[in-house]
Amino acid sequence: MSNPQGVAVVTGASSGIGATYADRLAAQGYDLLLVARRADRLAELAARLSAQYGVQVETLVLDLANASDLARLEARLHAEPVAVLINNAGVGALGPTAATGADAQEALIRLNIVALTRLSLAALAGFGTSGEGALVNIASVLAYGPSAGGASYSGSKAYVLNFTRSLQQEYADSRIRIQAVLPGPIRTEFFKAQGLPDSIFPDTAYISADALVDAALAGLAKGEQITVPTLVSPALWDDIEGKRLAFLGEVTGGRVAERYLQT
Repeated sequence: MSNPQGVAVVTGASSGIGATYADRLAAQGYDLLLVARRADRLAELAARLSAQYGVQVETLVLDLANASDLARLEARLHAEPVAVLINNAGVGALGPTAATGADAQEALIRLNIVALTRLSLAALAGFGTSGEGALVNIASVLAYGPSAGGASYSGSKAYVLNFTRSLQQEYADSRIRIQAVLPGPIRTEFFKAQGLPDSIFPDTAYISADALVDAALAGLAKGEQITVPTLVSPALWDDIEGKRLAFLGEVTGGRVAERYLQT
């Protein structure tokens, strides 16, 4: 691939948010490397995008929760630096932990945390060669919402948010753009894949994958580091950030709270 625009990699690209990112990036002129587990869906999407936008589209059928599959993509990113990485692949393992079991939670951690971390670092190493690039990590509003039916999922998304924000601080003086996107409920196959109905949230809570991705890309173009497409009031985010900084300031004050010193 020799497109001067560069190559954009999208994981979890076979449907939903990932497929929409693939469409929008192809429309912007990027050649694509699309990664997912479903070969038929990837092939259909690749054929459509190539015909519609005249870009080159390569597909890799990989399960990124599998260590050898992950290593294959990671090695590719090191060997052939790209312009954009959309870390979208993820799983929910939703339901009571006693019912979903430890194996499902471990598989979630391998995909939502380990794969995202290793691919982020591989992409950043490549960005360092050119001095620029864009890393987009898909978190969730549940990063701020502990859930009795999504303990590992909400925990993993809190990791994604803090990991991404820490990278933003580390690369603050570079031309590398790093964005965390926090979706709320989206009309995709996500809940169906967990064996859950969409009615887990009211109809009014959902937006489409198209609306989410268009808002996220608009946020990226504006230079946003954190994009929450359904957050109507920016002042609420300012309040959260103000409280977070106040909390960190107080807990590094070097003294134990009086309530713990009472006898």
